[in-house]
Amino acid sequence: MPNLATLHDEYALRGRIDEDAPVVSASSVLIDASPDRTWDVLADLRGWEGWATDFRLRALDAVEPGREFRWAQKGVPLRSRFAVVAPGRELSWTGSMLGLYRAVDRMVLTREDGRTRVTLQESLDGPLVRLVYGEDKLRAGHEARLAALKNHIESAA
Repeated sequence: MPNLATLHDEYALRGRIDEDAPVVSASSVLIDASPDRTWDVLADLRGWEGWATDFRLRALDAVEPGREFRWAQKGVPLRSRFAVVAPGRELSWTGSMLGLYRAVDRMVLTREDGRTRVTLQESLDGPLVRLVYGEDKLRAGHEARLAALKNHIESAA
């Protein structure tokens, strides 16, 4: 079970999640918008509260590699640090929940027929993680967030 520093340096910064983690999920959505427009929405974490209903930002200095931010998902506090911040291409971070669970999150944008495919990948590790927050629950949360992102961007167009 890699520690958070290893997950950040050896996984997230290298454009990957921990495929060997007990809980791994990947989902994607095709959005009728350019990668630049999609990026503008993703990189505006303060704006997430307007479309990601389970997201609450608690502290954010800047969306830059190495910068930390604190947030809550469904009331659960999380501490995260940005890894890759590549406009129009990728936003990723590592984080911890309750000091016990560690995650790598990646949102990868690819241009597809004039639209943008957003792929959300996550690896999650920690004690009894499959019982606490299994793959089905993680995937359902990802798909809900991606659907909300798509709706937000396309309804604003």
